[in-house]
Amino acid sequence: MRRLRVYARIARVLLVVALGLSMASVFGLFERMGVANSMVRRQRWSRFFMTRLSNALPFRVTVHGELPQQPMLWVSNHVSWTDIPLLGMLTPLSFLSKAEVRTWPVAGWLAAKAGSLFIRRGSGDSQLIRKQMSRHLEQDHPLLMFPEGTTTDGRSLRTFHGRLLSAAIDADVALQPVAVRYLRDGQIDPLAPFIGDDDLLSHLMRLFANDQGDVEIHLLKPIACHGQERAALAFAAQQAVQKALFGALPETQPTPLRPAIAA
Repeated sequence: MRRLRVYARIARVLLVVALGLSMASVFGLFERMGVANSMVRRQRWSRFFMTRLSNALPFRVTVHGELPQQPMLWVSNHVSWTDIPLLGMLTPLSFLSKAEVRTWPVAGWLAAKAGSLFIRRGSGDSQLIRKQMSRHLEQDHPLLMFPEGTTTDGRSLRTFHGRLLSAAIDADVALQPVAVRYLRDGQIDPLAPFIGDDDLLSHLMRLFANDQGDVEIHLLKPIACHGQERAALAFAAQQAVQKALFGALPETQPTPLRPAIAA
C-alpha cells in the first residue's frame, strides 16, 4: 500500500510535467508562427507551472520576509533541484542555469521555454552571459542565480562567486538574498539534498516514501549595488544567507582587487 502511495504521488508530479510540456509546446508554436512571445508572458507561465509543481511536492513551505517590488537579481543558496519550483512559485522569475541543463530531456526544454539563461563553466563566455543578464535586468525582468555554483547537503554554505554579480552593477539593480532551509522533525533534512550521483527518479522515490518535510524560505534585506564591487557584494550576500541559516561567522572582509603595476 505504501509503495502504491509513492507511485501515485510521483504520477501527480508527472501529470504536472505533462501540463508544462503542453504549455511549452504552445510557446514553441507561437515562435514558429512569428507571434510575439514576451519574456513577461514566459515568466508568468513559468510561475503558474512552478506553483503546481511545488504543490505536488511533499513539502510544507513557509515564507519569511517581503517580496521585492522592483526587479532584482536574486541570489540563493542551493540544496536541490526542488529549490527552483519552490522559489519560482513566489513571483515571475527567470533562472540562470548551467549549460548542461539545456540538454536534459524534458527539463532542459521546459527551462529554455521559460526564459532561462544558460552558462557553460570554464568556457570563457562569462562576459557574454554577463551582458545577457544585464540586458535581462535592464528590461525589468527579475533573474535568480545560485552563486555557490553547485548544490550542498544543506548543512553548510559554499563560497558565493561574485563574477556574474557584475550584471546587477551594470543594470543598477539591487541584490535580493534568499536563504532556503529544508527541515525534517526540526532538524536539517537529510532527504531533500540533490547531490553527488543522485538521479531524479531515485530522489523522488526517497522524498515520497516519507512524510512531508518543511521548507523555510527567507527573503532577506535587499543589498544596493550602486558603486559596489562584485567581491564585496558576494561577501555581503553570503554573510546575509549564512546568518539566516546558521548564525553569523566572524567577519573577514574580502581582499580588495588591486590594479596590476606595469614593470
